[in-house]
Amino acid sequence: MSNLVTFSKAGLPAVSTLASSLRALQSDVGPAGVVIVKMDKTGHWVFGADQTEVEDDSTWAVNPFSFVHGFIAWGDGEVLGEKMTSVSNPLPELDEAPPQAKKGWETQVGMSIKCVSGEDKGMEARFTTTSVGGKRGVQTLAVALAEQVEKDQTKPVAIVRLKKDHYAHKSYGKIYTPVFEIVEWVSMDGEAAAEEEIEVPTMAAPAGRRRRA
Repeated sequence: MSNLVTFSKAGLPAVSTLASSLRALQSDVGPAGVVIVKMDKTGHWVFGADQTEVEDDSTWAVNPFSFVHGFIAWGDGEVLGEKMTSVSNPLPELDEAPPQAKKGWETQVGMSIKCVSGEDKGMEARFTTTSVGGKRGVQTLAVALAEQVEKDQTKPVAIVRLKKDHYAHKSYGKIYTPVFEIVEWVSMDGEAAAEEEIEVPTMAAPAGRRRRA
């Protein structure tokens, strides 16, 4: 696969510094025009204000320099405060949480992704999470990226499919958790070695694509 996605390298650190920064998530466990992507309580990946469902077989490029960690304070369905920084930096210092925050400051991790196949190709999205399962999914992806960079710095970009797992909670029933299924590694310019190329099918979107309430 080639010419999938191009990330700007302006102002970015050397790829060789990625491994230590990404591994920081193992112990710790948006810009304008970028939509928010998340997994809803029914296990569906959705994005945007209309909660549009992500295509099942779409693929997404993970920007390896976009991993962040920090804290967020939620009120009644609204963000009251957020302090995030690159994983290459220490966690932000905290002051007192806003008084309306239901849980005070919660640890949050996240990263940026870009759709590279399907009807949403070219769309950039931000994924952040405070849940245990969500943080574990980001952590697993970050460690895989660190291992890849340690082996081959020329292809630090993971191409993933957005999948899910679940576990049974004795009080809340089935709880869905995000999984980032890595299908390929490419360079920052979207180039993959021919012998390692993986064919990613492009599925036609069904008529009347659902939007979740």
